[in-house]
Amino acid sequence: MNNYTAIDFETAERHHICAVGIVTVENGEIVDEFYSLVKPPQNKYSPFTIRVHGIYPEDTANSPNFKQIYHEIKKRLQGKTVVAHNESFDRNVLKKSMADNGLDYSELNISEGWECTYKIHGQKLNLCCQKFGIELNHHEALSDARACALLYLKR
Repeated sequence: MNNYTAIDFETAERHHICAVGIVTVENGEIVDEFYSLVKPPQNKYSPFTIRVHGIYPEDTANSPNFKQIYHEIKKRLQGKTVVAHNESFDRNVLKKSMADNGLDYSELNISEGWECTYKIHGQKLNLCCQKFGIELNHHEALSDARACALLYLKR
C-alpha cells in the first residue's frame, strides 16, 4: 500500500483550478512530481483565494487551461490510490472541473472516496508538517501534494 498518488489543487474561485501539484509514490519513494499553473475560466479570481495562495490573474494569463493539462492529471491518477489532505475538497474540484469540460470522472478508475491525511492525522496540513518535520511552502500546490505524500507514509 505504499503505491499512491497525492494531489493538491489551488483554486481561483469556487472549483476553478489555478494550480495543481501531483506527487507519485512507488514502494514508499517519490518517483514523479508534476506542477502546473492553470488558467481558470475567464482567468477570474476571488480576492479571498488570492490572499490564500498568492496566485494572481497575471500569473495564469498565458497558462494552459484545465482541458489542456488534463492528460497529465489522467496519466498520473488513472487506476491509482489517490491521497489528498482535504480529500473531499480536492476530489470535488476535480470532479466539477472534469464535468465542466465534458470529461467523465469514471474514466479515471479511482475510488469514489480518496485517502485523506487530514482524517488520518487530525490536523491542518501545516501543523502535521511541523509535527513530523516535513518542509512545507503552504498553499503552493506541489509543496502541499509532496507534504501530503510524505504524511501518508506516516499513517
